[in-house]
Formats: sequence, structure tokens, C-alpha cells
Amino acid sequence: MRDRILVTGGTGTTGRSVAEQLVAGGAEARIATRRPSAPDQVRFDWEDTTTYGPALDGVSSVYLVAPTDRTEHLPVMLPFLEQAVAQATGRLVLLSASSLAEGGPMMGEVHAWVHAHAPRWTVLRPSWFMQNFTTQHLSSILDEGRIYSATQDGRVPFIDATDIAAVAVRALTDPALGSGEHVLTGPRALTYDEVAHAITAASGRPVGHHRLSTDELTDRYASFGIPRDYASKLAAMDDAIAHGVEDRTTDEVERLSGRPANDLVSFLTRQRAILGGDPA
Repeated sequence: MRDRILVTGGTGTTGRSVAEQLVAGGAEARIATRRPSAPDQVRFDWEDTTTYGPALDGVSSVYLVAPTDRTEHLPVMLPFLEQAVAQATGRLVLLSASSLAEGGPMMGEVHAWVHAHAPRWTVLRPSWFMQNFTTQHLSSILDEGRIYSATQDGRVPFIDATDIAAVAVRALTDPALGSGEHVLTGPRALTYDEVAHAITAASGRPVGHHRLSTDELTDRYASFGIPRDYASKLAAMDDAIAHGVEDRTTDEVERLSGRPANDLVSFLTRQRAILGGDPA
């Protein structure tokens, strides 16, 4: 009988890849979503406890992606976490972030909870996604030839979400893997100036890095409709990068997935058409 894995955030950046890689490896991926529209999807809402039991029915392990509409995650996730520990037979795998230590804010609190309460658990702490440049930064790249940040000369070891998913699949399906946290990075830490140069080379279109202060970046996020307190926290993450908090690399992707982490240049080359370049 195939393992049945519940994938919360299953239509998102990492969740979609987790589901695809689970199926490719012979497991059954049950995608949790508010509005299911396919046979492999199940209705799930963090704020509707009646959706928990059906979503967890027959599930061995759970991939946990926190809701993105708030900064305080543990209160809304706790009822489901408690039921998952009681009902699922395998492991809880939480997507957190390299900038969020156990017991810290946001997913850091959830990290501390699963460590304390789940019999088997894994917390993935990836650096910033390469996919950010084909999603949240894409409009400014295409419309203005710019990426905006308050990172100054700080370096980030950007990681491909498919590499995060590969590690998640190992954790979800290998009962021999010990519990613990894993800081996941790409192979090289880069400044946003270097990223802009790489996007220029991949797309054939000039792209520059426009440097903002943290206050200016907060204003920019707020102008998109993001609540100001959340916008301020997001901008503070850029300020932390400017002070070197992300300037590190690890070999965890290769150690746990069995293959080297993808590099940003090859990722951008594959995304050439999305970035406004001529198709390869």
C-alpha cells in the first residue's frame, strides 16, 4: 500500500513540487486546499476544524506550510497540529525559513511546538527562493528593469524550491531519517547586484538593483496593500540580510536528496522566456 501524504499549501511554490515528486516516487499526495477541484485534492481550511479529520484520514505524514495571511502562526495552526500528532502515523515536516530560529517569531514558534510534541518531525529552514525573481519581483523586472531591496551589499544563498521539495520528500517518506532541523541553501551566496547582473545575462534585458532603506521598502510593500506591521517585518528581513544573517551555505540539499543544489544562473536560464528574454 502506498504512503498517503497530506500536503498543505499543495498548490503553492514548494507544495506543488512536493506533491509532484511524491507521486513520481510512488507515494500518494493528498493536496489540501480551500477549494478542491481535482481528485487528489481535499478541502482544508486552517480555521475550519471540521476539515481536519477528512484531510488526515489514512495519512502517514504531513507537509506543513503556514497560512500566509498573518504573522502569528501558532495560534491558528495549533488545533490542526494537535490532531495531526494524534491521527497521523508518520512525520510532521514544517516549512520554516533560515532566518527564523526555533522559538523565534512566526514559524519559529511552530518549530518549537513540533519539536516538543511530535514523535517524528523535520523542520526545513530554506534561504530565499530563486522563484521570487519569477513571481514577486517579476513585474518590476519586466516593467522597470529593476529589482528592489533593502539588502544593500548583503548576500543570500538563493535556493530552488524544487530542491526544498526534494528534501521534504525524503523527510516525508524515509522513516529512518532522524528528527531535526535542516538549513537549506543554494550553492553560492550572492548580492542583489550580482542577481541583477545574472538576470540581465539570462534575459538579454538590462536589469538593475535599486537600493532602498528599510523605511522605503516598508512603504513600498504597504503600497501593495500589505498591512503595515507585516510590511515592516518583511522589510526588517532585508535589513537582516544587509547585516550578513544569510551569508552562508550548507550541503544539506545534496546530503539529503542525493544531488547537488541547483545554482541561480542555470535556474534563470531555464526561466529566460518568463524574464522577458527570447525563448531558448
